[in-house]
Amino acid sequence: MNMTETAKAYHERMFPGYHSKFAETDPEFIERFDNFAFDEVVNHDDLDDVTRMMAILATLIGCQGVDEYKCMLGAALNFGVTPVQAKEIVYQAVAYLGIGRVFPFLHMTNSVLTERGVKLPLDGQSTTTMETRSGAGEKAQVEIFGEGMRGFWQSGSEESRHINAWLTDNCFGDYYTRTGLDHRQREMITFCFLAAQGGCEPQLTSHAAANMRLGSDKAFLIKVISQCIPFIGYPRSLNALRCVNEAETQLGAN
Repeated sequence: MNMTETAKAYHERMFPGYHSKFAETDPEFIERFDNFAFDEVVNHDDLDDVTRMMAILATLIGCQGVDEYKCMLGAALNFGVTPVQAKEIVYQAVAYLGIGRVFPFLHMTNSVLTERGVKLPLDGQSTTTMETRSGAGEKAQVEIFGEGMRGFWQSGSEESRHINAWLTDNCFGDYYTRTGLDHRQREMITFCFLAAQGGCEPQLTSHAAANMRLGSDKAFLIKVISQCIPFIGYPRSLNALRCVNEAETQLGAN
């Protein structure tokens, strides 16, 4: 295989001492994939290792890539992602993918952490109670999306108003109020969840705009999309790029 020295070195940083069997069974494919993913892509921009790995983990959960997630979680831990950050990514995914799709990733995360000697459960990160989660969730929504979200939990038709209330107290009050990740990091992983699963373009555009409001501008989001292309492919990545452009237009019009 004609692997670049950069790709070899990056692979060794991710998986010290590991020799892929695919290098023997599929050498031509591995040559092109590793040179692309672990040289061309990672050296395209200046995302730090932790941000890149957090985006990749969220993307793999979003596209249901559980086997690749297991590999990349180990790499992410080697690159400085903490067990708390890894767990918070998985927990928050439930609000955007549902437990039916996140369940295997929770098991896999526990397995990888246990194998590495991490004692579970980790220290608690919750900052709310069942009594305070709604108010705290609304506060988070307003901080992220703006004043237009104040009172959102009471809006909508009577038959569906409870769903808006759940978005406030469950999605935001239960997850976004947790420590371990800040609002900017949480919006970045949410962007990745939505981009990777596809079919959520209205929500993806909304969260692209939320990222921009928090300081993760268009250039940053394009970097995130670029780093995730090897893991979700071009169609969903191009859809995400279109949503970023739409979000920028919407914000400019306001």
